[in-house]
Amino acid sequence: MANVWDERYSQPGFYYGDTPNDFLREHASRIPPGEVLCLGEGEGRNALYLAQLGYQVTAVDSSAVGLEKLSKRAEAGGLLIRTVCADLAKYDFGSARWSAVVSIFCHLPPPLRAFVHARAVSALRPGGLVLLEAYTPRQLQLGTGGPKDQSLLYEMRTLASDFAALRREHLAELEREVIEGIGHTGRASVVQLIGARP
Repeated sequence: MANVWDERYSQPGFYYGDTPNDFLREHASRIPPGEVLCLGEGEGRNALYLAQLGYQVTAVDSSAVGLEKLSKRAEAGGLLIRTVCADLAKYDFGSARWSAVVSIFCHLPPPLRAFVHARAVSALRPGGLVLLEAYTPRQLQLGTGGPKDQSLLYEMRTLASDFAALRREHLAELEREVIEGIGHTGRASVVQLIGARP
């Protein structure tokens, strides 16, 4: 899989744009001070935004090419972001560590999704948040970005189950404009979640 992403991120510019995700930008102020973990962070637009807000950010992705672009932008902006090139199935999330775990369009096969979401919950410190936005199966009809495999798309009920241990602050399915580079390009069907560890 990393080869696919390496190829995508080796192109000029930024495949998903160079500005943060709108959902993250709208709710970032909810994140308590401290360390933030960004999953499937690619070229780093969300990690860079959070670092600019003063968070200590760790960005994990399977693409060394994407993370190299992130590191160069961070260095140019005088920001310190830790990058980890890793398979999420093998990454050590730690325990009760993070102020937030951010998952923006990080689509995973069902067994891995359940495992990663469980690890995200246990890795939050008390009061820490999961912020997640992903495409739903309805996105296949819209065709404006995201996986073409329905098993990689997320339902609201699935996320409610995955994050049942968290205090639910936001869970919604909606259509909205998602304009993020050439990768996400129009009206989209998304599901959003914010959950807090008690």
